[in-house]
Amino acid sequence: MNRLKFAAWLIAMCCAQPAAAEWFEATSKHFIVYANGTADSVQKRAERLEQFDSLVRYYRSIPANEGDGSNKLTVYVVANDAAVRRLFGQGGKNVAGFYQGRASGSVAFTPAQGGDRDDVNALQPQIVLFHEYAHHLMLGNLTIALPAWYAEGYPEFLSTARFEKDFVWLGAPAQHRAYDLLLGNELTAEQLFALDPSKKMRDGQVASLYARGWLLTHYLLIDQKRAVQLDAYLAAINDGKPGVEAARAAFGDLDVLNRALSSYLHKSTMSAYKIPLTRLTTPVVTVRPLSAGEREMITLRMRSDRGVDRETAQPILAAALPIADRYPKDAMVQGWFAEMALDAGRNDLADAAADRALAIDAKSSQALVYKAQVHLRRAREAKVTDPQVWREARSWLLRANKLDTNDAYALTLFYSSFGMAGAPATDNAKAALRRAHELVPQDEGLAYAYATQLLVDDKRDEARTALRPLAYSAHSNPDNAAARLIAALATGKTGPQALASLGGDAAKVTIEN
Repeated sequence: MNRLKFAAWLIAMCCAQPAAAEWFEATSKHFIVYANGTADSVQKRAERLEQFDSLVRYYRSIPANEGDGSNKLTVYVVANDAAVRRLFGQGGKNVAGFYQGRASGSVAFTPAQGGDRDDVNALQPQIVLFHEYAHHLMLGNLTIALPAWYAEGYPEFLSTARFEKDFVWLGAPAQHRAYDLLLGNELTAEQLFALDPSKKMRDGQVASLYARGWLLTHYLLIDQKRAVQLDAYLAAINDGKPGVEAARAAFGDLDVLNRALSSYLHKSTMSAYKIPLTRLTTPVVTVRPLSAGEREMITLRMRSDRGVDRETAQPILAAALPIADRYPKDAMVQGWFAEMALDAGRNDLADAAADRALAIDAKSSQALVYKAQVHLRRAREAKVTDPQVWREARSWLLRANKLDTNDAYALTLFYSSFGMAGAPATDNAKAALRRAHELVPQDEGLAYAYATQLLVDDKRDEARTALRPLAYSAHSNPDNAAARLIAALATGKTGPQALASLGGDAAKVTIEN
C-alpha cells in the first residue's frame, strides 16, 4: 500500500512540473517576439506589449494606419542584463535594454523578466522596453521636434504603466528614478529648457535629464491647465523660438515653476490615470515553437540583427554555415543565413541561400529582397552601365513590393538602387523613398536621406519638417548635420546651397544596409 502511495505521489509530482522552456515566436499586429520559455509565458509577453501599444494609442488618440501591420517591431528576449550588454557592445555598461528603428526591421532587445510584480527591480525590464517602444510610437506618429527633456520624459511617463486585473495605471511614479530625483545632481526647470542636444552631457546630467524630465512631464500632463501650456510651449519650439524663451512665454516665471516642481516631487501621493482594460483593443497573438534549425540559429540571428560590419559579421557567418548546411529545407534558416552572408560580403552564399528559401516558399519577400541586394551589389561592383542589368536587379524588389506594398526596406532599396547606378532618382524612386519614410520614420538614416532628396529638389518647407526631429534628437551627435542644414536654410539658402554648405562627405548619405 505504501509503495502504491509513493508511486501515485511520484506520478503527481511529475505531472506538476512546469512545462519545459523552449524558444517560441509570438506574432501579433505590431510585434514579433522571440523568447525562451513556455508557450503561455511568451504569449502573455506579446499580449502585454499589444496592450501597452493600445494604451498609448488610446491615450494619445493615435489612429490606426495602413502600414501598422507591415512593419512590426521584433523583440528579442535574452537571459539577463549581461546578455543585453554583450549585444549592445561598446558603451553599453549601464544598458538594460535597447531599441533600433530601421527600415530593414525595427528591433528591441530586453532581458527576461522575473520576480515579484511589485518589486521595482523585477519591473525594470518591462519599464525599459515600454520606454523604448514609446519612442518607437512617438517617432512614428509625431512630426514635430521635441526638446530633449520631453523626448525622454514622455517615454518615462508612459513606461511606468502598471497593469492590474481589470485596469491599468498610466503615470505611476517612476520609482526606478528615485535616487536621481532625491539625491542626484538636479537640473532645474530652466536648465532643462536650455539643454542643447548638440553638446555632450555628463553622466550625472543624463541621469537628471531622464529623472527630472519625467517629473516635469508628469507635472504638466496630469494638470489639464498645465497641459495646455505644454502644447503652447511645443508649438513655440517648432516655430523656431529658443527653448528658454518659449518656456517663459508658456509657463511664466521659471523659478516659480521650479519651486512648484520640487513641491510636487515631495507630495505624499501622486495622481495617475486609471484606465479600464475594456477601453483597450483585445490582443490577438499567434505562437509557434521554433524549428530545430531556428533554435540552433537564434542566438546568431540576434547578433546579426543587432547590426554588424564586414569584420564582425565573419565569425557569425562561420558559425552559421554548418547550421545552414544541416537545414537546407528550412526557409527561415536559409533567409537568416542569406542576410548573414550579405553582411559578411559573401554574395555567392547569400544568392544560393535566397534561392533555397524561394524554392521552399516562392512568396518569401525576405528572400526576394536578398536576391535584389546580391544583384545590385554585383552590378555596382562591376560598374555596370547597361540599364537593362539594373532593371533586372530591381525586378526582384518589384516582386517583393507586389507581395507587400508596405515593405519599407524594399522601397528604400528601390530608391537607393539609382544612386548605386550613378543615375538620378526617378519620380517613382522618390515616391518609394517618401512612402518608406512614412512607414518607418524611426529610421534616422532614412529620414536624413528623405530630407536630402527634398533639398536636392529644393522643397525647403518639407525638408525642414523632415529635419526637425533629427536636429532636436536627444541622442544626436555634437556635429548635427540636420541642425546645420536648418540653420543654412534660415539664412535664405536654397536646398542645393544648404547641402553644399555642409561640404565634402557630410552632404552625402547612404541608406543601403
